[in-house]
Amino acid sequence: MSKSIGLAHIIRHDDGSATGVWGVHALHSAFQPIFAFQSGRLLATAFEGLIRPFRGADAVPPGMFFAVVDGAERLQVETLTRTLHLLNAAAFVPRSASIFINFDPSVFLDRSISEHALRDMRQVLNETGIDPRRIVCEVTEKKPASEEALFDFVRALKANGLRIAVDDFGSAESDIKRIRDIKPDIVKFDAHWISRLMESGAGFALLKEMVANFEEKGIRTVFEGLEESWQLQLAERSGASMVQGFVLAMPEIVPADFSHFEPAAPVAAGKQQGSPAAAGDAGPLAGSAPRPGRSFGKRTS
Repeated sequence: MSKSIGLAHIIRHDDGSATGVWGVHALHSAFQPIFAFQSGRLLATAFEGLIRPFRGADAVPPGMFFAVVDGAERLQVETLTRTLHLLNAAAFVPRSASIFINFDPSVFLDRSISEHALRDMRQVLNETGIDPRRIVCEVTEKKPASEEALFDFVRALKANGLRIAVDDFGSAESDIKRIRDIKPDIVKFDAHWISRLMESGAGFALLKEMVANFEEKGIRTVFEGLEESWQLQLAERSGASMVQGFVLAMPEIVPADFSHFEPAAPVAAGKQQGSPAAAGDAGPLAGSAPRPGRSFGKRTS
């Protein structure tokens, strides 16, 4: 079997971490925990892989890095970042946790690209020993280059035991049509969208209805980008399955010890001041104040 595109651009380190190399950039994995609501408490049951580029000693915003990647090379860089996250997840993420990784649908031009992407995934999963059932493939909000190629790829991922999530629901191409077409296991709500809906009683009622409809169909929901305690409380009242955001924990660059996220973290009790929708929504959460977000993200060699 030929070496995958991703593995060809990887440097392994003695501490167990891996770094990607693309041109003048060094690419590092950061992982942010995703917490599930369980009996009024929060348990870190998953981690999302996020890319952190550096040029020398200077951090480069991910958006700026991807903006300078040539369109013809975008598929290779996407493959590299997924490979990097899987290698680092195998070394640092708790084995009981799921691993969320992103897929950009705009790079899937035809079926051959889907087949190569799946081959690379299989090779890396085989090398790391990661159970495919732990992997959640997030389809981002971008417009697909070919819907047929994207759908073929999603079907192949599911057939190989991987789960599918639609990312940033409520933004760009991540709409109800994509939900119907892909039939994901998980829907991640766009942070800006849910923040706006939480600002009014009518908006929050709509949010609750959408969550209930998804959950009735067996689709789990994630509210991401939560930054305030009142948002965390409303997320639980909405019936959302999981939450993610700076209010709980910021991404941390590997090498890192994520074992402190394994025990349950209690949810904030009582209503917080400044919660727009909370005034008309009674029912405090169980537990005491949540663990404050920690400022992670130091660069490692």
